[in-house]
Amino acid sequence: QVELVESGGGSVQAGESLTLSCVVSGIVINGRCMAWFRQAPGKERERVASFDGGAITYADSVKGRFTISKNDAKNTVYLQLNNLKPEDSGTYYCAANMYMNCDNAQSSYVFWGQGTQVAVSS
Repeated sequence: QVELVESGGGSVQAGESLTLSCVVSGIVINGRCMAWFRQAPGKERERVASFDGGAITYADSVKGRFTISKNDAKNTVYLQLNNLKPEDSGTYYCAANMYMNCDNAQSSYVFWGQGTQVAVSS
């Protein structure tokens, strides 16, 4: 059974930081596209950071503020969120793709976590 369990969300003030974790079991994250998505109320879910083949990619809105990392030995993916803004608020999801390279189609992400909430107040 595959499980992705996110944690680390919370309520913070603008400018503060959070670290999200995604503990994965049942599949190996090494060599697989792993991504963080977020969804704000009333908005579409967007990919914010990912391990894409041999590269790391970020959405323009988070470049320079968010950092994705992973520990293959712990089969865990992290997302460091710095200098948070109110527009960063939403539910953050960890997702595992079928392939090593990330696909724009969210349908290619076959496993999802339950999400962790981030609320940033001004």
